[in-house]
Amino acid sequence: MNSTAAVTRVVIAALVGSVLLVGSVVFAVLKFGGGAVVGDTDLPVLEPAPTLAATPQPVRPATGQGASRSGGRTAVDPAWLARVSTAAGIPLPALRAYADAQLRLGTEQPGCHLGWNTLAGLGWIESHHGTIGGRTLLADGRSSSTILGPALDGAGPVAAIRSSAASARWHGDATWEHAVGPLQFLASTWDRWGADGDDDGSADPRDLDDAALAAGRYLCADGHDLATSAGWNAAVHSYNHDLAYVVNVADAANTYASRAR
Repeated sequence: MNSTAAVTRVVIAALVGSVLLVGSVVFAVLKFGGGAVVGDTDLPVLEPAPTLAATPQPVRPATGQGASRSGGRTAVDPAWLARVSTAAGIPLPALRAYADAQLRLGTEQPGCHLGWNTLAGLGWIESHHGTIGGRTLLADGRSSSTILGPALDGAGPVAAIRSSAASARWHGDATWEHAVGPLQFLASTWDRWGADGDDDGSADPRDLDDAALAAGRYLCADGHDLATSAGWNAAVHSYNHDLAYVVNVADAANTYASRAR
């Protein structure tokens, strides 16, 4: 796949951004409602594993600052973040979340070979890095207003999933479940994979720092090696059981890698 084709396909994705949340929730039960099987091996290899993008440059956190990286302290070199954010066209707080997750998973699960650009591909398709619908992504990794998928109320193609008191605190609906946040987690999946990516003492799917680490661990589960085409396709397909979704994430991930060279 050449970079021109990849950019063209990502631009097309942008034109339909207003319906991305609806489209992703159509597959919510398969993706996060209990039907997804981590390590799915039935998917044919559709896409070559995306090129690994420029490696984040880590720095030792400065002393005397607050406990949260999202408040200004980061595991990634600020100069690297500024340069790659501009080159790739990704909001800096989003790139920080993806790059932090890559560095952390590189230590936790080095055989996974997760690249930040794969997480950026997910973030683009799911919510335009937390900016869908005219939102802005704030410095702390949260969108200016909460991103919610449609109610999973059984209408049309979506499943009927009742919310719980615990999940309602994320989305405010006491009756029906919703996917929440920039990477569109359901509470049932967050209960298993939720993470505190910015070390602020709270694991919150509405915080992209947390959601990116959780998504990275989900992709790396069951021994997936994302440096291989089979491993990468199986991992992303387990995140959303839609073949077109896998293709679109690959296109976006390759585009970001090309821009960040």
